[in-house]
Amino acid sequence: MTDELLEVDVRGRRLRVAVRRATGDASRTPLLLMNGIGASLELLQPFVEELPPELEVVRFDVPGIGGSPMPLLPYHMSTFAPLVGSLTKRLGYSQVDVMGFSWGGGLAQQFAAVNRRRCRKLVLAATGTGSLMVPARPNVLAKMLTPRRHRDPEYARTIAGEIYGGTMRTHPERASEVLHTYTRRGPKRGYYYQLLAGAGWSSLPGLPLIRQPTLIVAGDDDPIIPLVNARIMHKGIPNSRLHVYSGGHLALLTEAAELAPVIDGFLAG
Repeated sequence: MTDELLEVDVRGRRLRVAVRRATGDASRTPLLLMNGIGASLELLQPFVEELPPELEVVRFDVPGIGGSPMPLLPYHMSTFAPLVGSLTKRLGYSQVDVMGFSWGGGLAQQFAAVNRRRCRKLVLAATGTGSLMVPARPNVLAKMLTPRRHRDPEYARTIAGEIYGGTMRTHPERASEVLHTYTRRGPKRGYYYQLLAGAGWSSLPGLPLIRQPTLIVAGDDDPIIPLVNARIMHKGIPNSRLHVYSGGHLALLTEAAELAPVIDGFLAG
């Protein structure tokens, strides 16, 4: 199934967008995906391929990543989430379900809080609450400060087990494959702008404001986002449920066949 690739101007920013149109029964609420740091929309392809064809799926590149141009100035979670709300309106959607993966989970939480009517259900995968959360170990955080793993396949293979956990500990080549087969490389500065977007931002005080039905999906061996963060979100978000899987940070991509039915079942239920 081929995605429709678009360039959409929203509030002075041009975003590269991919839309997988629904086939058959098109009555379901479209799913808007928000990606991890440094990765273009293609990274989520293994997960999208496991979703049923009657579900319309929208992905986009944040500014400076993949095919979206570099912004003139850095942006922030608090200002970018309303812009994504405007993007959904430009695409003709009155309401969407939203799933955020890793860094995108922070953006998804902010989106749900400021676009309440536009967001029907929320899925948070391998993510936390931003600057106020239980952090990864220093050696893991140090490797997250650089986009090198997105640009050097051998380096990605070398560090995969240490930073991604799960099956990457025994099959580190799978991390290198998923990061470099699908994603589209952008300028290094886009990665650092994405890091800055989350500086000083946290959803922790505002978790009770997320009123949408929420599914939190977390691995029991995720060095980047320790599992305790998912439990904190589950406790703080009033209408949430927690699904803990056996695996690491990239399981949404490398074990998509296992996790996609869980997420789709929540969205369709």
